[in-house]
Amino acid sequence: MAESKVCIVIVTYGDRLRFLAQVVERALSFNQVVQVVVVNNASISPLNFTDPKVLLLDNSENEGSAGGYHKGIKYAFEQVDCDFIWLLDDDNLPEEGSIDKLLNKWDVIEGANNKKALFCLRDDRAIHVKIAKGADPKRYYLVADNFLGFHLFRIFYNQYHKLIDKFKKPGEYKEQVTMPYVPYGGLLMHKSLVADIGYPNERFFLYVDDSEYSYRITQNGGTIWLIPSCKVIDIDKSQGINYQKKLFHSQLLDEWTFRTYYHVRNRMYFYSRVAIKNKFMFAVNKVLYLAYLQTISVISAKQSAYKKLLAAVNDGLTGNLGKANPEKF
Repeated sequence: MAESKVCIVIVTYGDRLRFLAQVVERALSFNQVVQVVVVNNASISPLNFTDPKVLLLDNSENEGSAGGYHKGIKYAFEQVDCDFIWLLDDDNLPEEGSIDKLLNKWDVIEGANNKKALFCLRDDRAIHVKIAKGADPKRYYLVADNFLGFHLFRIFYNQYHKLIDKFKKPGEYKEQVTMPYVPYGGLLMHKSLVADIGYPNERFFLYVDDSEYSYRITQNGGTIWLIPSCKVIDIDKSQGINYQKKLFHSQLLDEWTFRTYYHVRNRMYFYSRVAIKNKFMFAVNKVLYLAYLQTISVISAKQSAYKKLLAAVNDGLTGNLGKANPEKF
């Protein structure tokens, strides 16, 4: 499908023009790209692109990643004459030739257009790199009955694999591997797939909306293929990537912000609907991990953050989504 027409959708916000400009420039260099839709989530930076292929969709206020990608994907699906929609974050710089590689892979990977999607590798995502080299995605994703990643019966399992990983020689990248769900940035979908799964849920506002959205592909009987040879480079670093672990501290509490609130709340909502197989086991994991965090909060003087985390957990489990009151941060 080398002659296919691709529409790229990017969401930006704040003061990020220095990243966005590089991504748009690279996007315009691909022959298959017929439109670059930039959703402007109330940026501080003035956005002014002269190339007619670039279309700005301005929001008067920041509608989050969920609202931004909902708007951008909807426009691309309904208004742009294209075959594929490729999602990129405003700091995702695709490698040269990446679209050619993706479209060539599309031709050789089996499956109907509405039953597959392709995803680019991002080298700073350690788990994605491990999976790209053959690790089992079930080790990291949708672990049944976990609570914020904690599971009583997987403590020794996880420690064993961490030890093994230290001595295991890194393998070679596979041609393609499957993922249950993925972030927006680097996801290529055919329009017929969008017709089946719809648009992102705006009630998530920020974080995990990409997981819930792309997991619909899997739930709909489709397959998401991670293609290691197709890469996008994150030219800005993700939040928390440089956090240094400290004794009697928790990153959740130490770095509590609006971002942490939405991540905890939305993860609880998503996982409680797709990963709870045994309610009793989930309750045990919840009680134990919250007790641990409460103890840590006292030792590290983060009781206020702990109370806000409890509220985020409760909001997620009860489905209290949407743009939250700032007092919860």
